[in-house]
Amino acid sequence: MRQKRVRLVARWLFTVLVIGFVIRSVDTSALWQELVRFSPSILVPALVLTVVQVLLSAWRWRYTAERLGLSLDYGVAVREYYLATFLNQVLPGGVLGDVNRAWRHGEGAGKRLAAVHGVAIERLSGQLVLALVVAVSIAWLFGSGQLTAGFWNGWAWLGVGILFVAIAPWLARKAGLADYLQRLRRDLYLSLLDCSVLPVQIGSSLVVLSSYLGVFLCLAWDAGYVDTWAEAGLIVGLGSILLLSMVIPLTVAGWGIREGAAALIWPMAGLPAEQGVALSVGYGALVLVSSLPGVVFLFTSR
Repeated sequence: MRQKRVRLVARWLFTVLVIGFVIRSVDTSALWQELVRFSPSILVPALVLTVVQVLLSAWRWRYTAERLGLSLDYGVAVREYYLATFLNQVLPGGVLGDVNRAWRHGEGAGKRLAAVHGVAIERLSGQLVLALVVAVSIAWLFGSGQLTAGFWNGWAWLGVGILFVAIAPWLARKAGLADYLQRLRRDLYLSLLDCSVLPVQIGSSLVVLSSYLGVFLCLAWDAGYVDTWAEAGLIVGLGSILLLSMVIPLTVAGWGIREGAAALIWPMAGLPAEQGVALSVGYGALVLVSSLPGVVFLFTSR
């Protein structure tokens, strides 16, 4: 337990150090000027969007679980999703809240592996749609000349990730996990890849992703960054890349990694780095505030 606490503190310290490094790498006075552009009134539409996120995400989780033969009351799904969102915001890695809801659902349903797969596949559905949107955004941004060729230097690691995914099944077979892979393949088909299920998963994940990107648009509109459809499309494209950067589980809730990505990507689109960092900070703060109902469920649920 002591080692876990040390790792938790170390992860928080690392997050603070990364954020500090990002702030030192930009013009702090210009960053502050960008931050004060946001008005408190933007909280209302942005928080409404985050409520939609949770309600839709909880429905997607319930749908996925039922495809695997698990029952999940929608009210319970919403409660557990709020709790998971809050834990993901305050604990390192960004996935411990999801691990918690998988464990709690598995305890109640008596099918732990199916519950774990339900949460993992529900998250995978969202990540696959996000990756697709990012690919389309990058292609559009390059095609319109809004990103420089140097952007690809930061994506060299993508090839490493693809290689790992390609050889992971072979490594698993060597490790004696063939039976588990067979079960995983079956669950993936039932809850994600089946022809009658895939459109539902993609559609719901697109709506959820749209709500995330809508928060970026609300902040950008409030700060005066968006006046035309082209500028709105640029913010959406860059925002999707920031969301993908948060998948890297090195900091708490993506803080630092997200701001660092913004400081690198915004200048490539001909925009000031301070603008991107300000949007990233505003987004992170809004998501944290929107997760606070999870505190209530933390103390009122078993």
